[in-house]
Amino acid sequence: MKKAAKKTEAGQQYAMAHASHYTTKDLSQALGLYRAVMDAHPESQEAEYSRSQIQNIVSSVVPKQELFDAQVELALVHVAHGNSASIVPNPDAPSVTDSLGGAT
Repeated sequence: MKKAAKKTEAGQQYAMAHASHYTTKDLSQALGLYRAVMDAHPESQEAEYSRSQIQNIVSSVVPKQELFDAQVELALVHVAHGNSASIVPNPDAPSVTDSLGGAT
């Protein structure tokens, strides 16, 4: 006999994010909700699912060259700061595409 599984809080939050992503197609909201799952439940399976879904969104909306440029910029920042794990991107700082004259 199967037991009806009660959805965990992480599961409920992930379901909301997934619905925003695939049902209402509000990618901005979905990204925020997926991040909230990861922040609130970092060790959960739903956090891993959320990371995967964020990567899917990034792959579908960010041009490959722009993503590559951002990765190179991040690597350069880490190299310049001795691979410090505490480096947090500054949301107010110009991006690679800003400095190259591209769209953000």
